Amino acid sequence: MTKPSALLLVLLASCAGAAAQPAAPALNEQQLTGMRIFNQSCRVCHTKPLLTAGQQYGPVLSKDTLGGDASALRDFISNGTPRMPGFKLTYTPAQIDAIAAYLKTVPAPPASPQ
Repeated sequence: MTKPSALLLVLLASCAGAAAQPAAPALNEQQLTGMRIFNQSCRVCHTKPLLTAGQQYGPVLSKDTLGGDASALRDFISNGTPRMPGFKLTYTPAQIDAIAAYLKTVPAPPASPQ
């Protein structure tokens, strides 16, 4: 088998595997803005570190957070808690709405075994 033929087979196999993957839903402009802000300000506490054995400080956030109530989520982000800073002085109401809109696109994590 020649090198170009082998390369073509590898490319075709990888394309076939990629085509079998379900497509992620496209995010609208507001959700993309929310994802960007989440990555800048929220990810540090609400996702598990990948490169270290560090701990995750806050809970995993998803569309089911606070029972899926977007209003409660916006209030929580704005005002914070004793363990989480509020962001009403950092972000505009539209930016906080964008974070909530993005979180509504994040699937709920699988239930952990008891």
